[in-house]
Amino acid sequence: MNTQPVSDQLQRPIRDLRISVTDRCNFRCTYCMPKEIFGDDYAFLPREELLSNDEITRVARMFASLGVKKLRITGGEPLLRRDLAPLIRELIRIEGIEDIGMTTNGLLLKQYADRLYEAGLRRLNISLDALNPDLFAKMNGRGVSPEIILSNIDLAKNMGFKIRVNTVIQKGVNEQEILPLAAYFKERGITLCFIEFMDVGNDNGWSYKKVVSRREMFDILNSQYELEPVDPLYFGEVAKRYRYKDNSSEVGFITSVSESFCSSCTRARISSDGSIYTCLFATTGHNLRDMLRGDYQDEEIIAFIRSVWEGRTDRYSDQRAQIAASNRKKINMSFIGG
Repeated sequence: MNTQPVSDQLQRPIRDLRISVTDRCNFRCTYCMPKEIFGDDYAFLPREELLSNDEITRVARMFASLGVKKLRITGGEPLLRRDLAPLIRELIRIEGIEDIGMTTNGLLLKQYADRLYEAGLRRLNISLDALNPDLFAKMNGRGVSPEIILSNIDLAKNMGFKIRVNTVIQKGVNEQEILPLAAYFKERGITLCFIEFMDVGNDNGWSYKKVVSRREMFDILNSQYELEPVDPLYFGEVAKRYRYKDNSSEVGFITSVSESFCSSCTRARISSDGSIYTCLFATTGHNLRDMLRGDYQDEEIIAFIRSVWEGRTDRYSDQRAQIAASNRKKINMSFIGG
């Protein structure tokens, strides 16, 4: 199944594939799955509409043949998928895949970290938006204490996982947490990444007024710490990284709103129901599941994937102002993955 790498209309190669393994989540974070929309009676996808492990592995192998090197397992909350460890074990065996990570809220890590590590997973992105117990409980919509997540982070780190903590900062909500979070993870040698509040999906009440920019966050940190920039590790690296001058810990920023990185975006996404999305802010996807479950050979599906990527012109963050004014509907992050 060796094929040639593929580039889109703006000469961006495909290097990263993010796979949403479930649309369900045990949190109701206000910027992703607000409980007012995703209530207890919300109709999530039935299991038969999700891709199976064999189907996900088949898709990943085909994407690898087109140049994908990195896989990220996302959701929803991926740890709600009970057959995740066997999936990781198969994905690691794919020729050409150099790195596999997983994004999680960390709540179930104590239960599943050991089997994921045994399966070969080594990298975790763990979401944590506040150290203040009352604020974090409110933000996650389930009353969960940050101590539970912090304990599970320690558990995973001691087990050998490489960890990055992701924090979404919203003006008027949790910008006062920037310095406490930085101090906490700096001393523990864990990379912390601050994410600008983004207009993903349609239900999080986003506006420019709620965005704390990378520059604002940097200035807050720079008031307490000396930071020096770190060179990107590869083309298309999303986070702008800095190192504290007094130790080796790093802090990063994802700047989709204030400093677009569309020109170097190398990421494709597979949604929970098996569709390809070529942008986090997409309105529509391209159905792969029916092809996987139909009488299609790998070569035919690869040709379809190639045609989707070669036709790609997405640059939403470059065009946010004019596109946002159209009030177009976008796919929710819980469905497409972060």
